[in-house]
Amino acid sequence: MPNQHVVKRPDGWAVRGAGNSRDTAHTNTQYEAIRVAKDIAINQRSEVVIHGANGKIRDKDSYGNDPQSSHDNKF
Repeated sequence: MPNQHVVKRPDGWAVRGAGNSRDTAHTNTQYEAIRVAKDIAINQRSEVVIHGANGKIRDKDSYGNDPQSSHDNKF
């Protein structure tokens, strides 16, 4: 299951599955993109990788079969 990346776009924010050539979703805010990515990750039992506006990873949340799950309920 591909991890879901939340990334900045010129017109807002996007969710893109790792290895995909196209964005899965576009939103106006990072918060909205995180919510979409979280829903997909829960369904696919994968991870959300949140990038800041500068492109650097700022957080990760796991929703897979990780016995030491790292999701932190911020969003």
